[in-house]
Amino acid sequence: MNQGQTVFSQIIDFLPKKKFRQCVNRYSGNYRVRSFTCYDQFLCMVFAQLAYRESLRDIECCLMAMREKLYHMGIRSKVSRSTLADANETRDWRIYCDFAQVLIDEARSLYVDDDFGLDLENTTYALDSSTIDLCLSAFPWARFRKTKAAVKMHTLLDLRGDIPTFIWITDGKVHDVNVLDHLIPEPGSIYIMDRAYLDFKRLYNFHQSKAIFVTRSKINTGLRRIYSSRIDRSTGLICDQTVVPINFYAKKDYPGKLRRIKYFDHEKNRSFVFLTNEFSLPALTITELFRYRWRIEIFFKWIKQHLRIKKFFGTSENAVKTQIWIAISAYVLVAIMKKRLKIDLSLYNILQIISISLFEKKPIYQVLTATDYKNKITSGHIQLNLFES
Repeated sequence: MNQGQTVFSQIIDFLPKKKFRQCVNRYSGNYRVRSFTCYDQFLCMVFAQLAYRESLRDIECCLMAMREKLYHMGIRSKVSRSTLADANETRDWRIYCDFAQVLIDEARSLYVDDDFGLDLENTTYALDSSTIDLCLSAFPWARFRKTKAAVKMHTLLDLRGDIPTFIWITDGKVHDVNVLDHLIPEPGSIYIMDRAYLDFKRLYNFHQSKAIFVTRSKINTGLRRIYSSRIDRSTGLICDQTVVPINFYAKKDYPGKLRRIKYFDHEKNRSFVFLTNEFSLPALTITELFRYRWRIEIFFKWIKQHLRIKKFFGTSENAVKTQIWIAISAYVLVAIMKKRLKIDLSLYNILQIISISLFEKKPIYQVLTATDYKNKITSGHIQLNLFES
């Protein structure tokens, strides 16, 4: 890396700029734009995500304080909060959605051979949603409840690299299970999801597509045991059974057999009941698979740190979706950089280090591998309990 470049410039060098221009041209994003282009807008918003900026005024203040470095960062126009606000309101959010997909495809190809913790050849996904609360008076288009607004991010996370492969942004009223209608199941892939996605008709579509699902059972789920396999209770397993639905509509929606595994977690002093259409994997492997579903919670944690209500830079639907998709792009861009530079740090630790070193003129590899940085981040790292409900 060129030691004369800022850390931010070195990160931006990993962008496929030609494909970005293709996305802009697809929606005529720079039509009648004189100076502040879509690329300038994108760089300003990526800076805001990586530097944890709070508002448009905050972005303007920080970038103007470094005005002599803006050109070398790739920002060719003067930055003002009014210009940035107008761009977020009027530039089609689909530009940044399409470009995020370009980055996602590149990141997935880099992480395809990674081991996420279990020795499985199957591509493994975690499915969940996160609700971002909004003010109803400021975001009336995102009505959630009578006095509340919200948007919901339905996300499918590839556990190899923690890369979001599918994101569906809706208002808060859309139930989680509806996202299953928008997914195209990949044969042989494993989909880990919570009990909010327990819908026999939709899950049978996954089964017919030769995809594997692992979900939690609800208390009132009617199932009849056909066969019980032998288990070792010292491992925490309570039962490993072959079951079928007993309710009329459930039997009609899922006319096949399911596997029910009950597991007791001694640390949390509670039991979990899992349902899956996978019969060949060991029961403990199924329970371990569900543990890894909580990596999507860490992803949502980072997103929410950047998308709290005070951090939305516009109130229209277009502005909100633009900011979300650029936040996703920033996240995936750092994942690409991590892989290409072979950085031995978690993605979340890298993001923390970058946030305080964007304007430093040091090789980024040196910044990310410095012992003092790593020690500070590691000491403040928070471990999540993976079976927390």
